[in-house]
Amino acid sequence: MKIKCMGAARTVTGSCFVIETGKSRFAIDCGMHQGSAEIEKRNWDLSAYRPEEIDFFLMTHAHIDHSGLLPRMVRERFRGRIYATPPTRDLLEIMLLDSAHIQEMEAQWKSRKRLRFGGNRVEPLYTTEDAVRTLPLFEVVGYRIPFDPAPGIRVVFQDAGHILGSSLLEVWIEEEGVRRKIVFSGDIGRSSQLMVEDPSIVEKADVLFLESTYGNRDHKDETQSLNELAEAISYSYGRGEKVVIPAFAVERTQEIIYSLYLLSKQGRLPPDMPVFVDSPLATKATEIFRNHPDYFDRETRKLLAAGEDPLSLPQLRFTLSTQDSMAINELRGPAVVISASGMADAGRIKHHLRHNLWREGASIVFVGFQAQGTTGRKIVDGAKIIRILNEDIAVKAKVYTINGFSAHAGRSQILEWVSAFRSPGMQVFLVHGEFSAQESLAADLRERFGFSVQIPDYLEEWTLGDGRVEGKAAVPKMIDRFDWDRALAAVEDQLAYLRSQRKQLDSGTAAEKSLRQQRIAEAKRILGDLLRKVSP
Repeated sequence: MKIKCMGAARTVTGSCFVIETGKSRFAIDCGMHQGSAEIEKRNWDLSAYRPEEIDFFLMTHAHIDHSGLLPRMVRERFRGRIYATPPTRDLLEIMLLDSAHIQEMEAQWKSRKRLRFGGNRVEPLYTTEDAVRTLPLFEVVGYRIPFDPAPGIRVVFQDAGHILGSSLLEVWIEEEGVRRKIVFSGDIGRSSQLMVEDPSIVEKADVLFLESTYGNRDHKDETQSLNELAEAISYSYGRGEKVVIPAFAVERTQEIIYSLYLLSKQGRLPPDMPVFVDSPLATKATEIFRNHPDYFDRETRKLLAAGEDPLSLPQLRFTLSTQDSMAINELRGPAVVISASGMADAGRIKHHLRHNLWREGASIVFVGFQAQGTTGRKIVDGAKIIRILNEDIAVKAKVYTINGFSAHAGRSQILEWVSAFRSPGMQVFLVHGEFSAQESLAADLRERFGFSVQIPDYLEEWTLGDGRVEGKAAVPKMIDRFDWDRALAAVEDQLAYLRSQRKQLDSGTAAEKSLRQQRIAEAKRILGDLLRKVSP
């Protein structure tokens, strides 16, 4: 049996793991690669995936970094089944159509720009038609229901506690009379998260593919996070400015609405402060959440049974049209604006940042992971000037980073979840994380549990059999020049990041200075690894 890492390898996007047995070839997830221009080039060449030879996909959840390449696969002749839970299927219907619309709009914009200079039109990564053709391929399966998508393969979806309908996968594969169990964690949620149950406990596996997004740090607790959100609201309300919250349309937006509901009940959300959800996708996603109350946690179901609606507020307004969105920035006075994307790299949030980032009384509240190279990461790391919509914007607003709202488990919660396994010889592969976080978590797993831990690289292929795990780096089907460009671009990114941190080293509180020192140390380690790779 072979497993090839098509993405989420030393990075947090592009999740996809292709498994090849003697009889079947299938994949776990089908995520879009997001981040730098070099990383996003991976979305265009699917030759290594061989879509027409994939029998089926098993989807852990609906986020685009786990699902966004499905229409591209269909465009490239994938015709198999796509297995997912009912909420995941419903969320993917709106998300893939939205993603296709974005691909078409970006292609139109690039085409107009190129044509003005005598160039050629740009084709979209995929179209709305491709997304529509993807939807009939879905087959829904609930939690804890075993099913056999192919002979010799049994699968069970368990609750990952990440977003509504998210799954961790138990996969049993039988070859030549030997049955092995592989567990794919998907994105493991943090315990006590609003709306969704805690992650299901799994006790046995031969191989574990484990997410590591926050493998080197823990989140603040929920009470502290709620207090920080209240602080941001109070700060900007008292100055007559807006609180701008970049948030993913699915789960994070709904959790923030829930949190504002709690603050309202506590009297910490001014009743005259409007709350805007400025994302058509988030509006549709909120309705899908309401349509699947059986996937909520026990506490939320109790609220609903008592006639409460934690996804509603008296001053909550959903804006659908572009005109309504633009009107928010014409509105004078305080307001809370929740808009996508969560990493501030696309969508309406860019316009809200352009209008508010330079205002000293405004607050920018980040409530999720910010990947390297994204606008959100640059702001969080302390950039003084940010380029948005071809304009340089000064960062004068107060920036809050509230990781307690993350839908990902923190380091201690990951270790607690892994501690339930009763498989001393289990092989662990760390995926969906930046390399520095993975190195830290790998050391913890080896020391605490004695597990053999691997950190696979992009396109690396592993052979599992007879207790052996053998890795082999796949040779990318690219010319050497492209490899050098990608490596050197990564070096340049790390150098720029180091410079930005060093410039701010002497500013801020002692805690902030200590955090910057840690970030500088991590960046130096990554830079050293990159330099070794590009050195002759």
